[in-house]
This record gives sequence, C-alpha cells and structure tokens, in this order.
Amino acid sequence: MAYRIFLVDDDKFLLDLYAVKFKNAGHEVETYNSGDELLTALRKADLKAPDAVLLDVIMPGTDGFETLAAVRKDKLAPSTKFIMLSNQGQDADIEKARSLGAAGYIVKASAIPSEVLAETARIVEGTGTPPA
Repeated sequence: MAYRIFLVDDDKFLLDLYAVKFKNAGHEVETYNSGDELLTALRKADLKAPDAVLLDVIMPGTDGFETLAAVRKDKLAPSTKFIMLSNQGQDADIEKARSLGAAGYIVKASAIPSEVLAETARIVEGTGTPPA
C-alpha cells in the first residue's frame, strides 16, 4: 500500500536519501528542512494530511520535540503518525517523544534506510512498536 510521507530533517543528504527510498517503494513524499517549514505546511487549510511524518529531533530553530508539541497543541494532522528519526537514542529522548504522542522512535545510526521504510509502514498500519 502506498502512503503519503513527510520527511523533516536539516541534513539534506539524509533527507534526499530517505526521500528516494520511500519514493522508490511507491510512496508519495514531501520533504521539509525544518520543523518550522513543516508547521507552516500543516497549517494550510487545503493540505492533504500525511499518513506519517518522520521528524528529526536535533534541528536549528524549532527542534523535533518542539515541532511535535506544537502539532499536538494546535491539533494539526490529528490522524498522522509522527515518528522521531534521530541520532539521539537516550532513554530520556525516547520517553519525551512518547509523552508528546510520537508513534515511534527510530535511531538513525541503528537502522538502515530499508529498516526505516519497513518500520514506518508497520507504524502506519498499526503493527509497529511504540516507543518504550
């Protein structure tokens, strides 16, 4: 099944890498370089909400946690699954993501792109593992 996926990361190389991986698997992909760009897009009345947003934690400006908190506070994309995709894998970060309503947490350094793709599909389909 094809999904609508938004990728948010300030690392252009990784953003492009994941975008190609998801597009080659048949998914519709939009990319954003910051949390602020994502929030602007989600606030547009005519935007078709994504099935999932993969959100980096460490970004300049509004970081991933602040972005997710703003999404929840403003009730943006309520049916969208938010998945943190970060090199930050400390328990405190995972707990913070869970408390903000993240549906998943993937540590970039521990997952190759095909695993990120597979875990995203599992989370969207409701068979993924929630953050611990």
